[in-house]
Amino acid sequence: MPSSRVGGGRLPNRHRRGRLAADGALLLTAAAFALPLLWLVLASVDGEADLRVRAPASPTTDNYAAVLTDEITFTPMLNSLILCGGATLLTVVCAALAAYPLSRYRSRLTRPYLLTILFTTCLPITAVMVPVYGLFVQVDLVDTLHGTALFLATSQLPFSIWLMKNFMDGVPTVLEEAARTDGASGLQTLTRVVLPLMGPGLAVVTIYTFIQLWGNFFVPFMLLLTPEQLPASVSVFTFFGNYGSVIYGQLAAFSILYSAPVLVLYVLISRRLGGGFALGGAVKG
Repeated sequence: MPSSRVGGGRLPNRHRRGRLAADGALLLTAAAFALPLLWLVLASVDGEADLRVRAPASPTTDNYAAVLTDEITFTPMLNSLILCGGATLLTVVCAALAAYPLSRYRSRLTRPYLLTILFTTCLPITAVMVPVYGLFVQVDLVDTLHGTALFLATSQLPFSIWLMKNFMDGVPTVLEEAARTDGASGLQTLTRVVLPLMGPGLAVVTIYTFIQLWGNFFVPFMLLLTPEQLPASVSVFTFFGNYGSVIYGQLAAFSILYSAPVLVLYVLISRRLGGGFALGGAVKG
């Protein structure tokens, strides 16, 4: 009896210490993410910003006024929207068309094909940029937004196919059979039955693809040469001067403006992300 009481007293203490350790680790992780964001907000309204996280003595909007020009912000942001928006649209469309047969038709080649697609996502972008640049020179696609968007979509397509297929697997095939019975074609079944029912999955693929492309620096830096065509992910380096000098306040203000489209996109389709797949009532009757 005494030993059981001792053991019974130790277990709650161990559990409590484990919870405290887990909470402490989570707080440290949250701080690691929150401090850079806090620095961005404070530095963007600080006329004498540096690398220290501090409240500005006299908040000002001069940093935003300095970066809100056509050359620094508006033109690069428009280039980014055209580049990443077009590449995202192309990626989602091609991923849906490629994932549909992989999800619905079984073959001995399906798994090797999917593994090959997964392997292509492991290739570093720096390993393929030299032959890609040589190819783009031959076909006259260097320094073009549509050529860069095409390569960005191609680089993001393999993982998007994987994501899209996993979401398509959750859509019952009974609904497609009913649509085909009513005379719908394969493309009509995909666009009018499968894709509407996997709306949250489609939103996830769209957001993930856009975020990955929006923050891509290396590909536009290599393939775009004209300063007027550079996206915001490349033009951010204009805030880094010579001899290690950095305009921290304007850099912080530009970074907040640069993050705004991603946040707006997430807010616009966040309702679909939380809605889940509305398949419960669709398969009744």
